[in-house]
Amino acid sequence: MSQISNAIESILFRARFLLAPLYLGLVGALILLTYRFLIEFYHIAIHIGDATPQSFTLELLALLDLTLLANLILMVIFAGYENFVSRIDVATESKDRPHWMGTIDFSGLKIKLIGSLVAISVIELLKDFIELSGEAEVGEGTIWRVIIHLTFVLSGVLFALMDWIADKREFHGTHK
Repeated sequence: MSQISNAIESILFRARFLLAPLYLGLVGALILLTYRFLIEFYHIAIHIGDATPQSFTLELLALLDLTLLANLILMVIFAGYENFVSRIDVATESKDRPHWMGTIDFSGLKIKLIGSLVAISVIELLKDFIELSGEAEVGEGTIWRVIIHLTFVLSGVLFALMDWIADKREFHGTHK
């Protein structure tokens, strides 16, 4: 019976490598996002003389949005792979290794993910408000974006609260 149990556990343990193609897919998405960023940057550069301050600001916010999304993807790749698949040994001795790499657990990843979503949501709202400047009426799309943003903020606060409660329970459970 123990041989069967060992075989099952071995299969389950090795199954974590089924996640590797998903993280490679995210690397592909990062490449596509970089390509999109370059297209947007080129567009801004060739139309810089025609741009109003308002349109230029909106275009820069779009670049910032893409950059935050790229940061989020990279964070999910590194933290997800290291938490669920394997350590990234090639980065261990690298002087370029991000300081947070290898230190973000699943809980920390959730908080960073929701924080990034809130930041992206804020940029989208800022773009809406810049486009609305001078207009008296706020559109239904903007109202929905505000609701979605507040939902992200509330979710982030609740995630942080749940983690804080879990940490308190672990602390009190080990120090009785």
